[in-house]
Formats: sequence, C-alpha cells, structure tokens
Amino acid sequence: MLSLTTTRFLSLLASSFLLARRTLLCATARMLVIEPWMIPQEWLDMGGQDCGDCSACIRSEFAFVQAHPDTADEIFDKHWSTWFSQKDVNVLVALGLNTVRIPLGYWILEALVDRKTEFYPRGGLQQLRRGLIQLRNAGVDVILDHHALPGVQCTANVQFYTPANYRRALIWTAVMTTLSHIDPAFASVVSIEAVNEPIMDAALTPGYGDFQKQFVQIVRVIERSLGINTGNWKRMHRRKPADSDSPVAALRVAVESDSFPDDHTVLKEALDIHFTGPNPAEAKYGPQVYDNHLYYRSDANEDAYMKSICNLQRVKDDAALGNSPLVFGEWGLPTQFAATEEFLRRWADAQKLAYTKGAGWIFWNFKIEKSALAGDLSRQWSYFDGVKRGYLTVDPSEVHDPHVCDPYIA
Repeated sequence: MLSLTTTRFLSLLASSFLLARRTLLCATARMLVIEPWMIPQEWLDMGGQDCGDCSACIRSEFAFVQAHPDTADEIFDKHWSTWFSQKDVNVLVALGLNTVRIPLGYWILEALVDRKTEFYPRGGLQQLRRGLIQLRNAGVDVILDHHALPGVQCTANVQFYTPANYRRALIWTAVMTTLSHIDPAFASVVSIEAVNEPIMDAALTPGYGDFQKQFVQIVRVIERSLGINTGNWKRMHRRKPADSDSPVAALRVAVESDSFPDDHTVLKEALDIHFTGPNPAEAKYGPQVYDNHLYYRSDANEDAYMKSICNLQRVKDDAALGNSPLVFGEWGLPTQFAATEEFLRRWADAQKLAYTKGAGWIFWNFKIEKSALAGDLSRQWSYFDGVKRGYLTVDPSEVHDPHVCDPYIA
C-alpha cells in the first residue's frame, strides 16, 4: 500500500518554460544539506558521530557546528567542494538528465540565523553559486528546494509552523527569487520549492495554508518589481503598488533588521493578503508545478509493490484538485524486502512509467557514499549506481520493458 505525503508546490520562475519544453528527468543533488546516513564514513572522518537518535550525538549540522565552532566552516567547505564537483556534472549530462534539484537549508542565508541559539556552517551560498555555474555551463536546469526550514532540524518538536519562522522562510524565498533573476550564476534556476514534506496533520500546522499562498505572492511580487510579467497581477494583488514602494529595498531592510518594515512596502503588503480554503491551487498565480512523494508502508512483497505503482491514480486525482502539473519529487529503488536484480529493473521501469504520466520525476539521490561502512546503500539509492548496475536505463526517457505493468493493471 502506498503512503502519500501532502502535495506541495514549486513556483516556476516567470521567465521559465521548463514544463512547456520537456518532461522533468531529474536527480536530487544533495550537496549543501547533509544526511549522515548517506555519507557514513565521511561524516565520522569529518568529526561527526553515529547514533540512533540524532539529538543524542553529533549527527546533524546543528550539533556538528555547536561541537566544532572553530573548524566547522572549513570542514564543511571541503565536503561541499568534493561531494559535488565538475565530474558529477559531467556524469549527469552524459546520463541525459535535464534538471537537478538542490536541497537547501534556510541557513544558506546567514543573516537569517540567530547565532546565539542556532548553529550552522557558513559559506554555503558561495558553494551554491559554484555548483550553479557548473550546471549552467552544462545546460542543466535547477530547482532550489527549501529542504531544511527554520525550527525543524533533528527534533520531535517541530517549530517551523510559527509566524516568526514563516517570516524567515518568506525572506529566504524573496532572496532566492531575486538572486535567480539578477545573479548570472543563478541563470539555470527555473523553480523554487516552498517546503519539503510538510506535516500532514493540519491541526499541527497552524497558518501553513496562508504561508503557501504568501510564498507564491512573494515570488511574484519580486518578479514584478524586476519588470517580469507574472500573469494576472490584478487577481493576485488588491491594488497596484506605488513605484516608490520597492520590494527589493524592503527585502534588504528585512534581512538586515530581521523584521519586516512597518510601512506600506510591497513586500509587507503581500504578506498581509489573506485568502480562504485549503487548496494550494488557490494560490496559482503564474507558472507552478506540484510535487508529491510516495512511500510504501505495508505488504512487503514484489506483487504488492507492482500492483500499487501500476495502478497509481495520483496524477489524475491531483489534477481533479487543480494540483497540476504534478512531479514526483523523490523516488528511488529501496524496498522493505530483499530485492532481486530482476525485480529492481522492473521496479524502476514501473515507477518511471507511472511518474512520466505527470510532468516528470526526481530521483533521490544522484549518488551515495561508497565505503565499507556504507555497505551496499548505493544499490537502491544512487542514480549513478542504478544506471551502472542496469536497473535504470542509460537514456532516462526510456524503460527496459514498456509492458512491465500489463500483468498488474486492475
């Protein structure tokens, strides 16, 4: 049985024609947010620790920087420089992937971090620019994913769903939108993702629906200030802002002072607009794409997996809600049972066939550490390794067997 996360959306930048020109065939390049399980040996070599509970040892960026305040920036810079390099870009291009999704933490904008209580490495923005330039020069598009938001890392008491942290996330959105349009290094950025895998219980996420709408408004108000056509502005905005109300200037003040300006700037006005209703599609101003992640939680056998994926109605169901076009933003080949080589080929084919019924797919992750400690993790989690082992076709738009689902379709 499939367990579905909530559908979240990505605002496509108004100058992007990604969906009009090609299906998204993408791998996640986790280069600036570390998940220690993906690099177990390197994490220990860096000075991290391994434990079952990440809050009980040095098993997160937060804990690492808190434990190594004088050396953390240098250590992380070395990791960032070597984990994602020009060699990786060359492989992505050789494998025909047209897009890369880059997970980012809010701390990449260092002005948003409260250094008295929050501990994160610095220098990530420079490394992001380096990677973006390499991808731009290779003709690879980029999705910037706000993956680790304020108040969420390694805690059972998630604090993101608060006015203060929504505000920080919106400032992050405004800065990334601005950079994506004015910094040549960001020329390959086509989309910004609002939130990665929000909590599904609305009772635990007060204000999240408003945040989704404000996220879109921030993207569009920045674009309009830069003279970029964002579609039906009158529908989104109650009145045309005065020319003297500069959202870029307001943004600068907001970042430097850690508070929004009190007067009638465009940025603040956008944050004050309220709507009703739960559907993110109500905030559909300008080009957007919706992202869904699927997880399996029961019936750990080959037939159950194949029947579930081959009869997937998610694209149709989300389209009925207005959540279209739909991208399947994280998938891989892990199973809850010992999968054979033959099954992994069929499993890969079936997923690709299901996900390309929408706008495309994003594989997690582009690579996994190869080490004795990592064991064979890369077999089911690495795109590069999946192609090398023959589970995934070299041409990402193809499958081994286009009829793989025929025996399972209800």
